[in-house]
Amino acid sequence: MIDIDLAVQLRDGGLRWNPSRGDWFAIVGRGMDEEHFVLSDMTIELRGDQIGFNGTTEWALDSVDQDAAVWLPREHQLRELLGGTFGGLDRQGPDWRVHITVSGSEREYRAATPEGAYARALLYLMTGE
Repeated sequence: MIDIDLAVQLRDGGLRWNPSRGDWFAIVGRGMDEEHFVLSDMTIELRGDQIGFNGTTEWALDSVDQDAAVWLPREHQLRELLGGTFGGLDRQGPDWRVHITVSGSEREYRAATPEGAYARALLYLMTGE
């Protein structure tokens, strides 16, 4: 799973989330940054533009606006977002490396997890940074 800071960078860089069952997210800036939630049909569900909490675990929340949530995309979602630029994923020592090709030039992004490497590559595609 990508870390919250990287997820916020992706969101701020323009990544839009169309919530669906199974998506992971966090609620930042409310003392809950380390808590991760998943949309499901029973416990946490999408209600229009709000995310509703129906379980005892989330007793302090009834619902939050979707804008308060930060999507934590999974590995396959990040890889899909890279589209045709994706060239491969490999491991070198402790780091995972994602290779993308942009305008005929190959670029490499490293992180401790595959998701982190994918997210860094996606952030480059979105922001040039």
